[in-house]
Amino acid sequence: MDDLIGNMYAVLSNGGFHVLSVDYRGFGDSTGTPTEDGLTADAVCVYEWTKARSGPTPVCLWGHSLGTGVATNAAKVLEEKGFPADAIILEAPFTNIWVASINYPLLKIYRKLPGFLRSVMDSLRKDKLVFPNDENVKFLSSPLLIIHGEDDKTVPLEFGKKLYEIAHNAYRNKERVKMVIFPPGFRHNSLCKSSALLHIVRDFLSQQWA
Repeated sequence: MDDLIGNMYAVLSNGGFHVLSVDYRGFGDSTGTPTEDGLTADAVCVYEWTKARSGPTPVCLWGHSLGTGVATNAAKVLEEKGFPADAIILEAPFTNIWVASINYPLLKIYRKLPGFLRSVMDSLRKDKLVFPNDENVKFLSSPLLIIHGEDDKTVPLEFGKKLYEIAHNAYRNKERVKMVIFPPGFRHNSLCKSSALLHIVRDFLSQQWA
């Protein structure tokens, strides 16, 4: 487990939240091959398993970076089943994996190479990877909190802002959508180090679940 991701789990757990996390297919202790459909199915299964055992306690879907795509995919499936997620928190989200890949800092170096853009698109299309956060949020009704670091260089803040704009425009109840931008210093992986994080999360969830 990545130390920074583990730190987020620790912060939430120490803050009074129960945290359940599983390894992606093909990673850690999980077997299989990671595919978008497979990761989505796994997330839905974990959510439903947890919800069935949580009693009156609400369950929140939390996704970070690539995980935001898994979270919104799962949320859309739950919405279509008629059982929307109790809440969704997206940490450093992108609009969709195509845009995120093309704008990933290390890839920008190669964007001017002949055929590079087409190669990336063909690869994503072949593997059927989309993770369309920008499309998924149009169909959601669950309370949605987007958190993003101002100095995130991996998934630039502009993507989080764009996703918030799309969601806010699509939601009938605008009060269910909120975005919080963290000041410079936390970048892509360190929002867990912010002393304001727990207060922001608690405040949002308490208002939505009141």
